[in-house]
Parts: sequence; structure tokens; C-alpha cells
Amino acid sequence: MKFNSIRNINITNKVVFIRCDFNVPIDKYQNITDDRRIRSTISTIKYCMDNGCKIILASHLGRPKGKVVAKYSLKPIAKRLQSMLDVDIKLLELDEVKKHIDSMNKRDIVLIENLRFFKAEIENDEEFSKSLANLADIYINDAFGVSHRRHSSVYGIASFFKKEHKAAGFLLQKEIEFFFHLVKNPSRPFAAVIGGSKVSGKLQALTNLLPKVDKILIGGGMAFTFLKAIGENIGNSLVEDELIDDAKEIMAKAKELGVKLYLPVDIVVSSEFSEDGPIKYVTSKEIPNGWLGLDIGPATVRMFREALHDCQTILWNGPMGVFEMDKFSKGSIKMSHTLAEAHATTVVGGGDSADVIQRAGDSEEMTFISTGGGASLELLEGKDLFGIKALED
Repeated sequence: MKFNSIRNINITNKVVFIRCDFNVPIDKYQNITDDRRIRSTISTIKYCMDNGCKIILASHLGRPKGKVVAKYSLKPIAKRLQSMLDVDIKLLELDEVKKHIDSMNKRDIVLIENLRFFKAEIENDEEFSKSLANLADIYINDAFGVSHRRHSSVYGIASFFKKEHKAAGFLLQKEIEFFFHLVKNPSRPFAAVIGGSKVSGKLQALTNLLPKVDKILIGGGMAFTFLKAIGENIGNSLVEDELIDDAKEIMAKAKELGVKLYLPVDIVVSSEFSEDGPIKYVTSKEIPNGWLGLDIGPATVRMFREALHDCQTILWNGPMGVFEMDKFSKGSIKMSHTLAEAHATTVVGGGDSADVIQRAGDSEEMTFISTGGGASLELLEGKDLFGIKALED
């Protein structure tokens, strides 16, 4: 690794700015429904407390687009952190933080209100980045989920710290090391299960994974572009016609490399994109005109399970259907159960896949669940993440 770990720099009695990713799901009653991202960064916060630091935590929540939006306040986050750490957490507006630092004691923690209330955060504004950097002696990035973003608190801020004064937190380091090992030196057979709605979002990841895996299983909405590429009638199912040639190229490349590529053999279809519409179970060759596929069928679930049975490493990124609707969640839930029961290293690439696993109750059975869907995908694509590069410079 070209960047420092938090253990490799001197943080004792310093003011430490920790960029966290507390972008957690919150219901309409302001209850946190999954606090995994908060729990994941507790070890970094406690390490700073043990070293007598004054701690400034910063995060975003949702997409308020540079405006103050009450439902995106970090109040629920402060409350949950307080119960986890058993210390008082002060939630402060950004302009209040500077005045508060001098009165802080060692081990005290403040949480800055949602950084995305500022348009300058998203625009990586240099003056805004500098104002954040001026708050602290040390910068720690522990927000893997946004490390692919060129935002002030992730990228711009780091340029105002010398290399010995900036580092990765324990969560960020763990994520990078896990994906680096996964791509460079996996136990074989190695299978990638790729789902989600669109090929376009995962085209580069698929291309990059092909030389590294033994099997690729494709589900979700993106499967229909591949099915159309082999001449199947897909009805009104989601398709990216402009990527059909790319799909053909991926299948040809897989054959050339000896990678087994699996597509759904049966589909759960409906005449409308709705929880209330009628459904049918049909083979992938018999999708009726006017109907659209919304989940993989039971035969595909069994085929995928058999394909994964002998694998020693399994990567999953993207659900198998429209899991947000109960009617079309079975394929994704059963994929989660398959991974939970596998005698393999199971790595889940964050985002919707992590939500499925949470819903299925399989979280404890997975080897590793990433906190970042987009960031993990970009690592698999072979890209450098802005937040990581900023720690190296």
C-alpha cells in the first residue's frame, strides 16, 4: 500500500478529522434501519479516543443537493453513535466547530452536520476543502463508500495535509486489502455473481473480471441485454440496445478464456412494473410480448446454486431482480441463502446486495460485506479511487 495506515502516524493528543460514511437507510420516522456503516467505523473512532485525540467526525446523508433538508440531518446518526460509544456526541453546524475545538477535552467528539448541505462539498471547492482542513492536525479517511467521489471532504481536503499527517482508517484499509487480495490471489474456483439493473454500470467490471474468474453468473435486469444478444425475445424487459454488441463481446471473450458464463433459464414476468400486477413463471425463451422480466425463476436459482457449489471464492455484486417488491425478491433472497450456506470465501460488493443480505438475515454468514457499492465496483474495474490517491500524494 502506498498510503499510511492510521497506526503508522502519530495522532497522540492531536485534533483528528475523520471522514466517515454514515449514509445509512433511515425510515420516515427517522429510525435507522441498518447501522452497519456506523458500526464499521467504530474501531477507528475508539483508536483515536484511546490516543487522547479531540475528534471531529464528518459525513453526508442522502442527496440534499447543496441545500439544508431537515430529513437529511445527522441527528439520528449522533444519537446512534452516542449509544454505541457511550460518550456525549455534539452535532454542530460547520461554522460552530472551529469555535468549539478550543473548549474540547481529550476524547471529546463532535459530529459536523451533513456536509452535502454545502454545494461546495460536491464541487470539491478549494476554499471549502481548506476550511475543513484548518479544523484539524490529522486527516483520516474511513469512508470507503465515497472514496470514488472527488468531493472536498474526501479528495480536496487531503491536499492540505503532509503525507505523515493523513492516513486510512481501519475500515478503509480493510476494504482495500480485501478487494486487492480478491482480484489478485483468490482461492479457486472463483465465481462472480453480477446483477443489478443495467449492463452500462458494470460493463468495465465484467471486462476486468473475465481474466480473473472461473465462472460468471449474470442476473437482474442486465441479463436481458445478454439474452437479447443471443436472440431471445425479451418482451418489454429492460434492455440496453446500444450495449448488445458489448454483451456479445463479453460472451465471446468468456468462451475464449474458458470462463463459464451462466444466464437465467427461467424468469418471473409481469404485465406491469408493479407489486399488484399478475405474474407468470416462464422459460427465458418464452417471455410474452408486452410482459417484462422482474426476477430470476426457480430453475435459475437451482442452476446458480449448483454452479456455485464447488467454488472456493464467490463475489456478489447486484440483486437478481426487483428485490424492493416482495413478489420479485425471491431470486435475490435465495442467492443470499446460497452464499450463506457455501463453504467458500463470500464477498458482497455493498449497495443493494448488502441490503438483500440484511433483509435475508444472512449478514453474519458472509466472509466480508463491503460498505461501498460504487467504490467496490470501481476497484473491480481496476480504477484508482480519488480518496485513496489523495492519501498517497
